[in-house]
Amino acid sequence: MKDTTYLTAEGAAKLKEELEFLKGTRREEIAKRLRFAIEQGDLSENADYSAAKEDQSFVEGRIMELETVLSNVKIIEELVHKKGIVNIGSFVTIQEDDFEPEVYQIVGPQEADPTKGKISYESPIGSALYQRKVKDKVVAETPNGKIEFKILEIK
Repeated sequence: MKDTTYLTAEGAAKLKEELEFLKGTRREEIAKRLRFAIEQGDLSENADYSAAKEDQSFVEGRIMELETVLSNVKIIEELVHKKGIVNIGSFVTIQEDDFEPEVYQIVGPQEADPTKGKISYESPIGSALYQRKVKDKVVAETPNGKIEFKILEIK
């Protein structure tokens, strides 16, 4: 059974772009390296050949991974949400104690990047926020211990 992958339209476009690059330009580069290494003769002691084969293996694995991810993708911006409830795609403003409020977008694991304000709905904070409402006090179990915060706004 395929798992649904949740991506923003931007995230899906980036993965499609990477897939096209790997299937085209990158495969061609590796094929050229392999041809050159084969022309050198004895493959048993040819480091260039071994490295090119390793690269080829990695690229083919990544192509398969991207094709699987993109085969069952749901675009976050196209999802229907109940207003006022945290869901995938929501922008949530939270505040922990007396710290400055922080805004996070809830995304799928493929796009999570907390440094850019994108957290996965599967992460400790993302899962604690999921399906909650404004003014809810939320406790998240993180690797560094419990964090308690309040939801200030959901967009």
